[in-house]
Amino acid sequence: MSKSTILILASDNHMADRPLSYVRSTNSAADYFLHCGDSEMPPQALAEWAAVRGNNDYYGSYPENLTLDIAGHRFLLTHGHRDMMWHQYDQLAAKANRLGCDICCFGHTHIYMDAEVNGVRLLNPGSLRYNRDRSNPCYMRIELNGDSVKAVRINLPDELNGF
Repeated sequence: MSKSTILILASDNHMADRPLSYVRSTNSAADYFLHCGDSEMPPQALAEWAAVRGNNDYYGSYPENLTLDIAGHRFLLTHGHRDMMWHQYDQLAAKANRLGCDICCFGHTHIYMDAEVNGVRLLNPGSLRYNRDRSNPCYMRIELNGDSVKAVRINLPDELNGF
């Protein structure tokens, strides 16, 4: 049996560095760390993360999108604010399809999501700062094993809520 590949997906921490540090240190054995934007932090603060620019990131060195080939899957990493109107996720799926991606990781909505749209797995880790559906701040752990993609929501501990 092959070893699983573990990815940690986070988004929208909006300058809150404690939750981001907690996620990184708690998951130190993960293979990849992905950030879907709106960190509002300089790139050196996310040096160990593959990160994209969100609509509140004013540091010019973050790319708008990244495509990543990981463990037999092609990922589109984006914030999503330019690719969906009124939560129309089919636009994100269409962009992922155009880029040959089977998984699209995005943020912006501050709402955890794991769904398939037009053959693309759409993954939103929610927000490390606050979720707009009033649920606890959270991130996502993704386990890849062949064709299997398992996404798990992980809530931040209470002492980190609100930072």
